[in-house]
Amino acid sequence: MVIAGFVVIAGAMAGYIIRQTKNRVQIEFDIHINKEAIYLSTYAEPPQFAIWLEDPESGKREQVFVTYRGGSGDWEGKADVPVAIPRWTTVFQDGKQTPNDAVSGATPRDEYFRVRIEVRPGSRWICWIEMNLAGDYNEYYPQFNRVTKEEDEFSCGQPALLYRADIEATKGNYYLPQIESMSLWNNGENTLLPLDSTITTAQQVFDEISVRIVEPKPVIINLNQVDQQDVLK
Repeated sequence: MVIAGFVVIAGAMAGYIIRQTKNRVQIEFDIHINKEAIYLSTYAEPPQFAIWLEDPESGKREQVFVTYRGGSGDWEGKADVPVAIPRWTTVFQDGKQTPNDAVSGATPRDEYFRVRIEVRPGSRWICWIEMNLAGDYNEYYPQFNRVTKEEDEFSCGQPALLYRADIEATKGNYYLPQIESMSLWNNGENTLLPLDSTITTAQQVFDEISVRIVEPKPVIINLNQVDQQDVLK
């Protein structure tokens, strides 16, 4: 029996319904984090990163995910660290806004990370992913610059990388985000620069990134634990 987008299950599963997902889509982000690259960094800590969507016509932006420290501003005794994920900071926080707990999550410590967000079928979006691995130094971004006599105050190492994918939210579509630019914080402002040869190991931190358009998983609801009238509205 089908009731307004739900399937009622009979027999042994009586009292349950399945919320149907037909004509609904989600954008699924899959990231594989290169643990070897992390271990080779000075602090061997997982990277900080953020994911968001941008409407190419209106410019409206939608947050998808940000790691805990970036979203909460909890840098273990340090002041705010906008240099970590500076583009996200500029777009969503600007040093003033309260973090959105709905999209902030623990920094992934496993190799595989996945997150989804539901959008209107057929809608078009620019998908942004910004990432920085603390202590990922190289000869161009050292911990201490012997020429300028300056120290990397926030231990960011190589600057954040900004990935981009232009998508259409049609079920089955598949995309591979590419590095759009380096994302730096200079004198209180975010600067985006083309990728150059100064960026080395930072490009290996995310060794696989994909974006898929999928159908949401069906949700089984126990009518014995909720108000049936509320569910069927």
